[in-house]
Amino acid sequence: MERYNQKRKIVFVSDKFCNYKGAFNKLFFRVATLHFGVPIKAKVTGFKHNNNPIERYNGEIKSRIKIMRGEFKAFKKAEAFLNLKRIIHNFVNPHSTLGGRTPAEEAEIDLKLGRNKLLELIQKRAQKSHHSLR
Repeated sequence: MERYNQKRKIVFVSDKFCNYKGAFNKLFFRVATLHFGVPIKAKVTGFKHNNNPIERYNGEIKSRIKIMRGEFKAFKKAEAFLNLKRIIHNFVNPHSTLGGRTPAEEAEIDLKLGRNKLLELIQKRAQKSHHSLR
């Protein structure tokens, strides 16, 4: 929370799901503002913010978890899966809305990855772990 204590508040955008408003008021009301009740077609209706990207991401995760049928018997397994999903989303898969670039490339995070980005990320992590064991 200290990271967000700045003069300009963060903006959270949500649809009309009532639980979001209560959770926001309990946790973030001091450091953020909430645009509650934003329709999915927000930009069409004149809103500046749009929640389509996060709704799509949540839908992808829900679809993937549904076919895994109870693989997450422990929190650590679910956490590992979601971390891998986030890494692939940000560093491996190109996005059409970013002109075929990954979010990491768009943010100018250059890890010097070649054609097989996921394999190279795994190798970099393995090298780092190997060096830290010495």
